[in-house]
Amino acid sequence: MKCDRCDKKMKIAKMRFNSHQIDGGTCSCGQRYYHPEQAERILLLNKLKKQDVIAKLGRIRSNLILRLPKDVEVALGLQEGENVHIRVEGSGFRIVQTH
Repeated sequence: MKCDRCDKKMKIAKMRFNSHQIDGGTCSCGQRYYHPEQAERILLLNKLKKQDVIAKLGRIRSNLILRLPKDVEVALGLQEGENVHIRVEGSGFRIVQTH
């Protein structure tokens, strides 16, 4: 990848972005490049941490399902069919990813 400021080749590296490590690149001129999809995911995750997320319960046949908003899916990198752990805590529960 080339630097858009000086046109030199950038060095590929893991970089710190909002206390997370993501892919990116640095140039000797000081220009920094962050992987855009990874940076967007971190920004979305930080936004979601500052607010309550409303999820809706539904039913498919005899199974109760929890429908999560698309932003949560993207921010956490969730996939259809992925297993998660549910832990009962006090009078509520917590969902933990298994990967």
